[in-house]
Amino acid sequence: MNIIVNLWAVVACAVASMIIGSIWYGPLFGKMYMTAMGMDQWTPEKKAAMQKKMVWSYIGQFVASLVMFYILGTFIVWSAPQLNVSFAMGTSFFMWLGFVVPMAFGNTLWGGKMINFWLTIGNMLITLLVAGAIIGAWK
Repeated sequence: MNIIVNLWAVVACAVASMIIGSIWYGPLFGKMYMTAMGMDQWTPEKKAAMQKKMVWSYIGQFVASLVMFYILGTFIVWSAPQLNVSFAMGTSFFMWLGFVVPMAFGNTLWGGKMINFWLTIGNMLITLLVAGAIIGAWK
């Protein structure tokens, strides 16, 4: 079986995930996230140190997203009887439900905060559904 994943779709998914994340953890839920993580209590020095690492954090996240969406695309193409948007989004939903939700919940059980669980799985649901739509539409 020859599985070909559209690499432009993978890049588009990674870019979309960065945009979704910046909106989700910015204007929508940024203050809530920062409070839950204790970032609202940081000293100016700690904030400045974190800002210096931001570029590398974004680069690392982008690379991780490329890997994730390539694997998602490979799975969708491999399993699709006929590749289309609804099949790809459905597959993305079940990947979210079967992998993201249990992993996030496990992290929460072992010392995380419930608000971070909801923020994480909400962001990832939107991200994976958009990625599924991109992969399914961009053949």
